[in-house]
Amino acid sequence: MAEKDKIFSSKIKYDGLMDFKEFYKFCYQWLTDESSLDVIEKKYAEKITGDAKNIKVEWEGLRKVTDYFQFKVDVGFEVINLTSVEIVQDGKKLKMNKGSVEVSIKGTLVKDYDGKFEHTSSQKFMRGIYEKWVIYSRVKEYEGKLVGDCNEFLSQAKAFLDLEGKR
Repeated sequence: MAEKDKIFSSKIKYDGLMDFKEFYKFCYQWLTDESSLDVIEKKYAEKITGDAKNIKVEWEGLRKVTDYFQFKVDVGFEVINLTSVEIVQDGKKLKMNKGSVEVSIKGTLVKDYDGKFEHTSSQKFMRGIYEKWVIYSRVKEYEGKLVGDCNEFLSQAKAFLDLEGKR
């Protein structure tokens, strides 16, 4: 069984105007294009209450880094009281959304994801020595890269929401 080390966990919150459809697309494209993750949607749930929506979305992104290391990123969106509004900008009416969104991300470094070193107890022991003494600096390098990618995703998502809200 693969060894999974949770390296990063953080979230951002935003309350105000946004175009949720565009934000959703932006986040998906950033993860697939910039981080080279294979992203799948694990959950999408909408609950409509009057004219407002509550939405929960869960994504899982995987990227094979080497034959031994894999990045796993879990992204969650929780949108509360999303309503449609019209705003006037430069004399034009635009359809936007208003509500509260929370984006959370967890980054996990998966080691020996194929379980090649899991057949015997001596292989497990050797894997421990290999990770602690032989490839320690490589493990730290990949942990740093994963933290950087997760931080950058949150920064880009926050910047997108801030720019959209100031339209």
